[in-house]
Amino acid sequence: MEAKNQKLIVFSAPSGSGKTTIVKHLIKKFPILGFSISACTRDKRGRIEENGKDYYFLTPEDFRQRVENHEFVEWEEVYEGAFYGTLKSEIERIWSQGKVVIFDVDVKGGLSLKEYYKEKALTVFVKVPSVEDLKSRLVGRGTDTEDSISRRLFKVKFEMGFQDQFDVILVNDNLETTLAAAEKLVQDFLDS
Repeated sequence: MEAKNQKLIVFSAPSGSGKTTIVKHLIKKFPILGFSISACTRDKRGRIEENGKDYYFLTPEDFRQRVENHEFVEWEEVYEGAFYGTLKSEIERIWSQGKVVIFDVDVKGGLSLKEYYKEKALTVFVKVPSVEDLKSRLVGRGTDTEDSISRRLFKVKFEMGFQDQFDVILVNDNLETTLAAAEKLVQDFLDS
C-alpha cells in the first residue's frame, strides 16, 4: 500500500445539511474512497439503515468499554445517552485495502479527526443557506421526531460557530453545483 493513500477526507455538517448525500455521491464517483462507518448507540432509522453498512450499532455499555480500551480515534456524547465515534480499526481496515478514508461525521468529530491526522486530512464543512432551510430538510426527511428536530436545530447554531476551523466551507444551496464543487475538492486532494 502506498503511503500516499493514507489520507482522509472529512465531511462534517449540522444534521440535515446534505453531507450524507454528498459523501454517497463521491464514493460512487471515486472508487479509491472507502467509507468510514461510525459507531453509535442510537436505534436504527427504520429499515433504511443497516448494522455494519451505515453504522456499527453498539450498546452504550459496549461503547463505553471501547472508550476505556482506547479503541476510538474520536468519540462524543452528541445528545444525552447518544454516543458516536470512529473506531481506529475502521480506518486501518480501509487503509489496508489501499483506499482513502472518507467520513460523514458531526462537526466535533470532524475537528477531532483534523487534530489527530493533521495534513493527512481534508476537512469540509457543509452548510445550508439558512436555519429555515435546514428545518424544512429535517422535517421533509421524515425520520426524526419533533423533539429530535428541535434539539438538532438548537445544536446547529453552536456547530456553525466552528465552520472557520475547517479547511473548506461548502454551501449546499444547489445540489448539482455542490456535488461538482465537492468532486473538484476531492480530486485536487487526491492529486496532491
